[in-house]
Amino acid sequence: MSGLLPVDEALRRILAGASKLETEAAFLGEAGGRVLAADLHAKRQQPPFAASAMDGYALRAADVVNVPATLKLIGQSAAGHAFSGVVSAGEAVRIFTGAPVPEGADSVVIQENAVARDQTVEIVETIALGRNIRKAGLDFSQGDALLQAGRVLDPAALSLAASADHPTVQVVRRPRLAILATGDELVSPGEPYRPDQIIASNSFGLAEIVRQAGGVAIDLGIAEDRMEALDKALDRAIAAKADILVTLGGASVGDHDLVQPALAARGMELDFWKIALRPGKPLMFGHLDRMKILGLPGNPVSSLICAHVFLTPLIHALTGRSHEPNLRVAKLGSDMAMNDQRQDYVRARVVIGADGQLTATPFALQDSSMLKFLADANGLIIRQPHASAVKAGTDCTVLMLR
Repeated sequence: MSGLLPVDEALRRILAGASKLETEAAFLGEAGGRVLAADLHAKRQQPPFAASAMDGYALRAADVVNVPATLKLIGQSAAGHAFSGVVSAGEAVRIFTGAPVPEGADSVVIQENAVARDQTVEIVETIALGRNIRKAGLDFSQGDALLQAGRVLDPAALSLAASADHPTVQVVRRPRLAILATGDELVSPGEPYRPDQIIASNSFGLAEIVRQAGGVAIDLGIAEDRMEALDKALDRAIAAKADILVTLGGASVGDHDLVQPALAARGMELDFWKIALRPGKPLMFGHLDRMKILGLPGNPVSSLICAHVFLTPLIHALTGRSHEPNLRVAKLGSDMAMNDQRQDYVRARVVIGADGQLTATPFALQDSSMLKFLADANGLIIRQPHASAVKAGTDCTVLMLR
């Protein structure tokens, strides 16, 4: 196993040249999931006026020190329809939640503490000065920094940007990832197949990982194990202006593994291939001019796990987004044998007990071709190289998948 690159070093090399992509404007309604490229400041205060927090009556607190107190009703204030007059001593205005508080009023009595008549209202409870009023600028003031660069625009962030009067926002361009499956044995789902062929599955899961990480997936289809087919696929990736070319399979050194020589013939600078990872040893990384190239293993489980470990952080780096893997500490649900020289990502089912404790139980079968167990797994137990045998109940680190 000598010559295998440690996982941490492989990730460091992949991220070493990953600088944030350029900025572009996006309409707010189309900016969900994008990464904010610059700090966002409020163009106006919110609320823009003192607003009622309740349905009731706007009045002067001094007029209801002694109750019951009868006040003259002089109008009403509703959301979008403010009362334009001034509230003087002995007067009140019917007001609704969110409506501007009229000039002269300093408190709002809730309607449950009042009895309305034709032109008057009887207040039956005293009220503290300023009660049930949201002050102008209570949420934020004009010029306040509301969102920081690097923030993923989730639902709350989008609503906040809208309330601060931003119809568009500056975001980081989404990286374009061209995905190429390779191999004579592959056919697309639904297509006729020979007895010696299998369905190409990796690219579908990989494309979803790309989208969830904030990238744009470009499907290059399936390339046969021929230099000419790989060369044409590379031309399509370049024409699509891909920031990253992701190949699936064919990156090892067998007689039919032509991805590496095909890319080398076009000038790819190879950084590394073969890492100390299970599953996923035949991982390749290099550059062709400005395009990064990540060669993932052909086995379905290996390719998807490598994408979680290496591709997601790379996409996050290109979009200026901090990468924090969802790591949790759990108790092992069963014994585990001593590990060898490779860092192991063990498919497991993680459950939460009644006491809130997580328990991670590895599946008995860990073959890198078996997708069903990966689909059933919601976590990967991370075992360091040469980790000792451990008993059930021992603490372990889990990379949560969902």
